[in-house]
Formats: sequence, C-alpha cells, structure tokens
Amino acid sequence: MRRGNHGNLSPEQVDRYDTEGYLVIPDLLDEADMAPVRAAMTEKVDRIAHDLIDAGLIDDPLDDEPFATRLARLFDGLDSDHFLTFGRSWRDRIPGYFTLMSNPKILDALESLIGPEIFANPVYNVRPKVPRVAAGTVPWHQDKSYWPDANSNPVVTVWISFVDATLENGCLHVLPRTQREKVHAFHRETYSGTGFTELDIEAIGLVRDKSIALPVKAGTAILFNDRLVHSSTRNDSDHVRWSVDLRYQPTNQDPMTAHGAGFLARSRSRPGRVAELSDWLAERPERIPDHTAEPD
Repeated sequence: MRRGNHGNLSPEQVDRYDTEGYLVIPDLLDEADMAPVRAAMTEKVDRIAHDLIDAGLIDDPLDDEPFATRLARLFDGLDSDHFLTFGRSWRDRIPGYFTLMSNPKILDALESLIGPEIFANPVYNVRPKVPRVAAGTVPWHQDKSYWPDANSNPVVTVWISFVDATLENGCLHVLPRTQREKVHAFHRETYSGTGFTELDIEAIGLVRDKSIALPVKAGTAILFNDRLVHSSTRNDSDHVRWSVDLRYQPTNQDPMTAHGAGFLARSRSRPGRVAELSDWLAERPERIPDHTAEPD
C-alpha cells in the first residue's frame, strides 16, 4: 500500500491494481454523473448529423432516435470512410467532458494510486464503437506505445463505458500483469484506415490465449497502467458502444504537450491553481490567479 495518499480505494484494490495492472470499479458513476457526458456526446452527434445532411449523404438527423442507436442509424448505408471523416475518436472541448475528467469519484480513486497531485493528461478519447465500421476494432497494444519517449510513468488510464459493454458490442480485453514488461515492439496497422498502434506479430502470439474479457455495466470504470496490453473487438450489435478513456498522472511527470493541453485536476499543495472549466476551454493547464481581487 502506498503511504500518505488519501484516496478511497481499499488496500486490496490497490494491491490488485499493482499486481494485475488493472482494476474494475463497478458502478463508479451513477446516472447523474453520466448525464452531462451523454449530453456532450449527443451534441457531437448533432453536429455530425448536420454535416451528413449538408454533404447530401442523409436527409434525416434522427433527432428522436435513442442515444444508444442514433449514431449507428445515421451511418446505415454508409461505409467506414464516411465515419472516419469524423475521426476514430474525439477530443472535443465540450463542457460535459471536463465535468467527467474532474469528477471527484474518479479523482478519489486515482489519489490512492498516484497521490494527491493529479494532472489530467491531454490524451483523452471519446470512443463511439459503431457497428460495421473500421474504427470499431482496436488491436492489441499498450497505451505507452503512443508516447514511448515521454517521461510519464505512471500514467493511469480510466476507461468508462456509457452503455453496457458486452462481448457482442466489443468490450475491453486485457492481458494481466503485462504492465511489468517493457514497451513491446509495435507498428501502425494499415488494414483498417485508422492507424492504431498494434503489437508486432511475435508479441500478439503470446497474448491471445491469456487474455481476459471485461464486460461491464454502464458507469463502471476500468483503471489500468499504460503498459498493460489490451484490445477491444468489433461491435456486432445494433447499437453504439459508447466509452471514454481518460488518462491521469502525477504532476511531476511530463505533461506531454505534443499531444495537446492537459490540466491540473487536483492538488493538495496548490488548490488555488486547479483548473476550472474556463481554463480547460481556453487550453490553459492551470487556473490563472486573479491578482486584482481584494485580499481577505
């Protein structure tokens, strides 16, 4: 157990994370926590629907279609290239995503793992795994392969599903204990048009028979080390598997500005510098002190 941290994970949960490289926290978020995130996702889908209409590809934005199926219905009759025009994952600065990244329930769990000085890494992804499109399958990889030279360790991924993630719609698969290993040889895959990093074939052969599938309910969080080997399978359902993967690290690590602007999410030593929504929208990593304010 780490010393001096004040997070809400039990010693057993911390030990499991350290040993296995991942931890499942069922029902971390409730419906109230997820509502602003789903609203942000809906705002993005609204934009996509109108772009598709403007391009003459559809004639109905399907505003009344349920959240879980609307994006899938919009792309009925279209192909992967149409979908990938909008990217394989999204990092729009919509307020609901900041609400998620700064959620105290997430930060309390992280504090048990990395301490009270928490930086939200710029690499966050909103992932709509849409049936029958190329971006649905994510090959075996380590997140660290996206920043192999960054001085950032540990980086903790917090993966959260906003619908039930199942074997049918492409839940996460992990290879336990691989976080103890080096970054394996990898390449950019070329068969899907997405350019995901993928373990070289020699490493893939080592993992297939040892992986664990992690079907989870909406609101469940899966925390894992950025060296943990993981993947997800294609979506064979009739609805979108909506998920978000967030990343956090101690504040004394490389902020990885080459990947964008992260932000100070929690600090016991500098609470006045913790970023607010206006800072995040302006891509400022910290709150700017108001020097014009009257002293107490």
